[in-house]
Amino acid sequence: MRITELLTKDTINMNVRASSKDAVITELVDGLFGAGKISEKDGFEAAIHKRESQSTTGVGDGIAIPHAQTTEVLEPAIMFGRSQEGIDYDSMDAQPAYLFFMIAAPEGQATTHLDALAKLSTILMNDDARKQLMNASSKEEIIETIDAFDESEATEEEVSAPSDRPYIVGVTACPTGIAHTYMAADALKKKAAELGYDIKVETNGSAGVKNALTNEDIARAAGVVVAADTNVQMARFDGKNVVESPVADGIKRPAELLNQALDTNRSPYRASKSKQELEEGEQSSKGKSSIYKHLMNGVSNMLPFVVAGGILIAISFMFGINSADPESVEYSPIAEMINFIGNNAFQLMIPILAGFIAMSIADRPGLAPGMIGGLMASTMGSGFLGGLIAGFLAGYLMVGIKRVMENLPQALEGLKPVLLYPLVGVFLTGVIMYYVVDPPATALNEWMNTALSNMSGSNIILLGAIVGGMMAIDMGGPINKAAYAFGIAALSANNPEPITAAMIGGMVPPLAIAVATMIFRNKFTEVERSSGPTNVIMGASFITEGAIPFAAADPLRVIPSMVVGSATAGALAMAFATSINAPHGGLFVALTIGEGKLMFLLSLLIGTAVSALILGLLKKPVQQQKVG
Repeated sequence: MRITELLTKDTINMNVRASSKDAVITELVDGLFGAGKISEKDGFEAAIHKRESQSTTGVGDGIAIPHAQTTEVLEPAIMFGRSQEGIDYDSMDAQPAYLFFMIAAPEGQATTHLDALAKLSTILMNDDARKQLMNASSKEEIIETIDAFDESEATEEEVSAPSDRPYIVGVTACPTGIAHTYMAADALKKKAAELGYDIKVETNGSAGVKNALTNEDIARAAGVVVAADTNVQMARFDGKNVVESPVADGIKRPAELLNQALDTNRSPYRASKSKQELEEGEQSSKGKSSIYKHLMNGVSNMLPFVVAGGILIAISFMFGINSADPESVEYSPIAEMINFIGNNAFQLMIPILAGFIAMSIADRPGLAPGMIGGLMASTMGSGFLGGLIAGFLAGYLMVGIKRVMENLPQALEGLKPVLLYPLVGVFLTGVIMYYVVDPPATALNEWMNTALSNMSGSNIILLGAIVGGMMAIDMGGPINKAAYAFGIAALSANNPEPITAAMIGGMVPPLAIAVATMIFRNKFTEVERSSGPTNVIMGASFITEGAIPFAAADPLRVIPSMVVGSATAGALAMAFATSINAPHGGLFVALTIGEGKLMFLLSLLIGTAVSALILGLLKKPVQQQKVG
């Protein structure tokens, strides 16, 4: 699509009369409304000001690109305005703005329109284009200038061969992903060429991630520039020299950012992400399909609903186990309200799981069919198992649908994301779930729940040992998450035993580490001993990841010690018939709403003592460790 399909004579104002930033925004919005491009002025203008509050759209060199993507936009358009006197648009920029390009993009817009809008930002980085626009004497000349500089869509950058030139990687992103994202990328590439640097820049725009950085790119880079006003996946840059700045700085100060990225005196970036997220970042940057990555995307997005809903339900039980039932003598209106909120959050668990698994596989088009498939699993009886299947089914089905529709006429391009993808994806996912997946998955789910409910004696103790031990093997990794997901699935079917074993098994490692650092002080460094209080809090809160640094530093001694103690605690908790009707919270829920509170606490103390003792016996004194 050519930019001049969006910029027409009706949306060109050769003589802007406004003398202030707010006034010029209003004047340009009026122009879009008069041209029939937006349905309502106030809503669109409010969206423009909201975008300005996040970061200025004044980009220097006398240019401002206010923009918004809203439901008020009837069709994508660009409103051009020119002020001969100049307007003080950005308080941080001494130069007035003379050229204004107000971009209006509808919500859910097709990528062809967004790509055209992105190309405009590239054109405006060209000095000759700006001069010709400033000196143009007619609307026709404005259009001719834009059309002359409009080039075909850029292809993915080729990574330059290794050379003696410094190599930098970058990421640019702005809240709407329309203009600044691409202008910053172009400014960084242009300045890098001038300075004699090689560079590759990933853009996170409305049309998706383009020119994605790979593990090889990042490993080779001497520095990283992240010019972004939105969240960017940062865990992949752990250990690199990273410069973070607003996206506008990528446009206005590219040389400074590039030189900082090559400054070896700066401290390397340390990601404040979990081990799991680091692994996911690596897999994502490779661009390879990964079942684990997709599953964890579903689980991580599901957890807030599970935790909030489960704990609220548990709190309602504090008023009495039947306090939410109006027919019970224990009835409490407050408990009923809390239980109602918790149940609504908890009921979203499976649809969210399935939706975000599908979205991880097929991007945004996978979300709707995934959530519908998950809701069907929840209401038809296949539960957590059906939700898992629905997520992967909808995701891979949507990938196939997108490929089939690639060759549809260009006129239908705008209908794909808002009509064709959701309609076909939801229908096919629903049909397969209804006739093929749900019946056997429901039968299997019912059999598993019945078998679990009938477990007793040595069977339930063995289950507790296995689930508890799994929680300590990788402390937040796939094995840990598999055990936790099993516990959540069982809890959703009113079987609290597995989540009880999972919770106590996940609490043991950080608590045992803390105890070991206090008892066997000569076997830990001063830094390790200082982490003891923190690990007590993390263990009590059921945050297993507190033990990861110790496991990473000495895995052969730490991991076996933790597994034995966690398995012991899980087995004892089952043997003592303890149960927790909440998915998270550690001691804060176990000692308030759990059954067998004292036995749970005793099991936890024994498991912690076992792990701490084994670790203390296996560890060598600090001096011996240094010599070895």
